[in-house]
Amino acid sequence: MRAFPLFCWILVTSSLDADDFFATKVQPVLRERCFQCHSHGEKIKGGLVLDSKSGWEKGGDSGPALVPGNPGESLLVRAVRWQDKDFRMPPKEKLPDGEVAILEEWVMRGAPDPRVLDGERPDPLDWWSLKPLLKLKAPGEGNPVDAFVRAKLEEKGLQPSPRADRRTLARRLYFDLHGILPTPEEAAAFDNDPAPDAWPKLVDKLLSSPRYGERWARHWLDVIHFADSHGCEHDIKRPNAWRFRDYVVGRLNEDVPWARFIREQLAPDFFFPEEPRLTAGLGFIAAGPFEQSRAATAPVTFAYLDRDDMVTQTMAAFASTTANCARCHEHKFDPVSQEDYYSLQAVFAGIGKGDIEYDASSEVAARRKELGQVLAKDPKVLLKPSYGGIVRDWETKQDKSPAAWSILAPEVFLSEGGATLTRQEDGSIFASGKMEATEAYVVTSSVPLEKLTAIRVEALQDDRLPKGGPGRANNGNFHLSDAKLKWFPKGGETGIDLKIAKASADFDQEAWTSSQAIDNDLKSGWAIYPKVNQSHFIVFELAETADISAGGKLVVTLKTTFPPEHYMGRFRLSATDAGGGLVGVLPAEVVEALKNSPESRSEAEKVAIAGIALESWAKAELQKLPAPEVVYGVSANWVGTQEHAEAQPPKTVHLLRRGDIHQPLREVGPGALLAIPRLEGRFQLPNPKEEASRRSALADWLAHPDNPLTWRSIVNRVWHYHFGRGLCDTPNDFGRMGSMPTHPELLDWLAVWFRDEAKGSLKELHRLILTSETWQQSSIPGDALQDASNPYLSHANRRRLDAESFRDSALQISGRIDWEMGGPGIEQFKKSPGPQETPSLDYQAYDWNSPGANRRSIYRVVWRGIPDPFMDALDFPDMGLLTPKRTFSVSALQSLSLYNNNFVLTASGWIAGRLEKEPDPIAQTVQLFWQREPGDAELASFQEYARQHGLAALCRILLNSNEFHFVD
Repeated sequence: MRAFPLFCWILVTSSLDADDFFATKVQPVLRERCFQCHSHGEKIKGGLVLDSKSGWEKGGDSGPALVPGNPGESLLVRAVRWQDKDFRMPPKEKLPDGEVAILEEWVMRGAPDPRVLDGERPDPLDWWSLKPLLKLKAPGEGNPVDAFVRAKLEEKGLQPSPRADRRTLARRLYFDLHGILPTPEEAAAFDNDPAPDAWPKLVDKLLSSPRYGERWARHWLDVIHFADSHGCEHDIKRPNAWRFRDYVVGRLNEDVPWARFIREQLAPDFFFPEEPRLTAGLGFIAAGPFEQSRAATAPVTFAYLDRDDMVTQTMAAFASTTANCARCHEHKFDPVSQEDYYSLQAVFAGIGKGDIEYDASSEVAARRKELGQVLAKDPKVLLKPSYGGIVRDWETKQDKSPAAWSILAPEVFLSEGGATLTRQEDGSIFASGKMEATEAYVVTSSVPLEKLTAIRVEALQDDRLPKGGPGRANNGNFHLSDAKLKWFPKGGETGIDLKIAKASADFDQEAWTSSQAIDNDLKSGWAIYPKVNQSHFIVFELAETADISAGGKLVVTLKTTFPPEHYMGRFRLSATDAGGGLVGVLPAEVVEALKNSPESRSEAEKVAIAGIALESWAKAELQKLPAPEVVYGVSANWVGTQEHAEAQPPKTVHLLRRGDIHQPLREVGPGALLAIPRLEGRFQLPNPKEEASRRSALADWLAHPDNPLTWRSIVNRVWHYHFGRGLCDTPNDFGRMGSMPTHPELLDWLAVWFRDEAKGSLKELHRLILTSETWQQSSIPGDALQDASNPYLSHANRRRLDAESFRDSALQISGRIDWEMGGPGIEQFKKSPGPQETPSLDYQAYDWNSPGANRRSIYRVVWRGIPDPFMDALDFPDMGLLTPKRTFSVSALQSLSLYNNNFVLTASGWIAGRLEKEPDPIAQTVQLFWQREPGDAELASFQEYARQHGLAALCRILLNSNEFHFVD
């Protein structure tokens, strides 16, 4: 037999199994060694592809990889055994002995393998997860969960385990629903409750607690890789991301139906415009990483990659589908085409990630909206009878109290461009001499007023200027690019910036308007061409009235940068204390309209007058409203790293050849998957440019009662968190690369029941599962040999505290846990400047006695690219990735962290301090950790240990004990 020259390998599986051993033993080994799908089916060194039975039968350059029934003669087995240094699989690290033994046994059994390749495969739509949901009848009485599970156990010749003891059930339930162990009193209360309905009452009690939402929100945040920072090269904080976290906690506590929960996270602005607090749900689409550097340097490439993350997350979270595998080619295993994938991209083609303002109060939102319509001069709003009195009062003041302007005497006046400035007898300043590329006139004056509301700048005609001015340009024009006002109080050391709220002028040149003099864009500005050889003026109204009664100096800076030489030739400054909208320049149409009596005015004239009369009032009213809340989400106003005042239209999305941005093939419109014939895979929208309608169409597609993926996905995901393993053990992948469900009939029954009878209520689903005998079984297996991995649920799976549950339970035991809900996340690290915009985080230096340190772990800041080493050691996931299920590891690093981390040491001291003055501190300590009395031997041993090393040292030991870490 010649050598087996294999240098790289691919082990993939599509799970078309009728054989339980292949599905439960072999398949997990193969699946966990799978490379990226982009390599599937391509020529590799050695010529071996193990993605189907025909693949290993044909083999590579050395011939067939397996000899069924004979592991010793099978090249694949020899390779994974690492018997020959010339061919080893995988080449860098040997498989664990247990996995090698599984492959050996598989070959010894004859290598049963139902997997097939394209061309050999049956109808791609003939797959369990794509088939319509059918209403099944439970195969027995009682809780349907038990009926289905017992039927499968009977089929496999297995017996269920007895019910767990009450202490164990209480610990398991509190961990499951609240993510925290019960107090001794809570465990004892259930243990001593003789009522026949004690268990369902406890379930209901925990479901109605706000702790439930905090616990189950963490699961959802895992699934959608939510974090408080961007990740990637510029890993900066998202200071407003936490509002989405609070949204999830709140909506889970409110038990919003699942179909609505989908719609709230994909298109709350479309479905629920009258409930603006739901805007926070848009944080769902923005939950993933953001590559800021690529957004700035390669915006088109970035847009496709950013949308890829949105598609991947949405379809995996809601439909357990790997649609993203079709980015570069048709999906190799599932009926997802490239056009499907890019149609999903088109759904998100009109949004970008960034901070979004909204009002949590519907009343405030409605008020802000109407005031905005007033400022936008919406005729329907301006002519409302309720505003008539305000308009009439404004007209009266125009007649009786016109604004009085005080000319300011220039005391100090400078030209930054080197021009010669000369004060004139009328208080104006004349400019002559040099004209550099940029210019700024800086004038300092006293102001003979008690308060200041506006400044007027007059650009004056002068025959000494070209064309009579008032500008120095050859055509008599000028440009004013920017205006700044600063007040220096008498005796003060620093100046106060006076914010300008509005600018208006007697005449605006086309495309060069008064408002552009305060837009912070030095390439725009106010100009007056062609009306040269005459004087003009511009008025700058302050955002707030300035109290200048104590005296001081006003500094006015008038800057021009574009184009060169377009500077004012002669100008004069004035100030006023008039308010109430009396200082602005009235448009010509308003002036003319005011000449007519109110009864004789046309509707257009009434609108013009009301628009001016209500403007200042509306701005003042807006100032009275509470500041809007902000969430990091998605909006049509965000493109890349830039926010725009106006919503941007959706970008065109092309189907890309091999996923290459440089090889667009054809434009595609918004849509989803064609693999579900009962649903439209392409969205026929009345107005495709209405961005939110795209997201709403996808939400409707996902939430549709006939979408089998969605309803199977959520019940399987909930089942996973209750049992530690889903009915389908790949919660994000219901395709051929995922697992087959162990109880397909139960999965379908649950999906239909949840959709139709529970009306999408997660709490009802929890109740059904938690009140089943299956969930309440003991974790001690009745027959460990027959059901060791427990796919058929002959016993409960042992559950260990996760990272957050460990920390929160330790805080609760210490008596210091802070139950405050919501609000900005707590930074449990010391932060200092780091490379580029990414900070340096020191978790070890954090002071656990600082404010906020005792809050639940759901409220800590999760920095995507710089994880907390302690939480990381306890298997907190990498939030750069979707995490449908967490890993379960046991390592030396984990043990060292649990014994030596600052939090563990601090918590040990807290707990000891709480108990050391109690009459029986050792027994009470054990009760807090284990919810039971210590045995005599335990008590004696612990008392001796505490005598030698102190109570804090004993608490440290108990924080590391198996009985504390494992709830079963």
